Amino acid sequence: MKLDIIGDIHGCYEEFKLLTEKLGYIWNQGYPQHPGERKLAFVGDLTDRGPASLAVIETVYLLVKSDLAYYVPGNHCDKLYRFFLGRNVKIAHGLETTVAEWEQLNKKEQQKIKRMFRELYENAPLYHILDEQKLVIAHAGIREDYIGQYHSKVKTFALYGDITGEAHADGSPVRRDWAKHYNGKPIIVYGHTPVRNVREIHRTYNIDTGAVFGGKLTALKYPELTIESVPSSMPFTPEKFRTFDVEVVEKNGR
Repeated sequence: MKLDIIGDIHGCYEEFKLLTEKLGYIWNQGYPQHPGERKLAFVGDLTDRGPASLAVIETVYLLVKSDLAYYVPGNHCDKLYRFFLGRNVKIAHGLETTVAEWEQLNKKEQQKIKRMFRELYENAPLYHILDEQKLVIAHAGIREDYIGQYHSKVKTFALYGDITGEAHADGSPVRRDWAKHYNGKPIIVYGHTPVRNVREIHRTYNIDTGAVFGGKLTALKYPELTIESVPSSMPFTPEKFRTFDVEVVEKNGR
């Protein structure tokens, strides 16, 4: 199995296109295909905050539909899905950019995007276990003892990370550093928490390098475990690159 696993895109469609081209993918069908046997994989959070969320949705939908990619949902995907279901969600924290894009479309195009995204989300597993259980892709990561389970605690962990229930001043949740204590055999590839550079620790790889915050969009090549990135065209927002809350880890003994 040969994969190029891409971090949180968040509507940065041009960076996504540039990165796949750098990885050797060709766009002659309107979506990226590799001339070899490589496939793409996505750690979720395709949309919100960036300028072209709908183009990302459409491209990833076509890739998954054509069996050319793997996708797992992120917390932003989950919220957009609930919005498309008509649930009462707060249109904030980036969702407003996707909704604004969607509202500019005519009714027919709106229905098309809604149908595509709902199908993509509803057919996606909470996390992927791949390559004979050697690799797990989960949006915010997964604890070793949760692999193979799908109850509500696992869903919360996979979408939001190891949250404490507390919040920072900006409203973002306080997270434990689960990767610091991971001892499992499968390699875990995830995103969710923006880091300046790919964070590799204990066979885990955080590949969300903050494309939408002016960092870069990154892919981890598997099984090579090498990294390719392209710089972001978005304004650099250093305060968005939060490290894990290590002090919480020590306090809780986890």
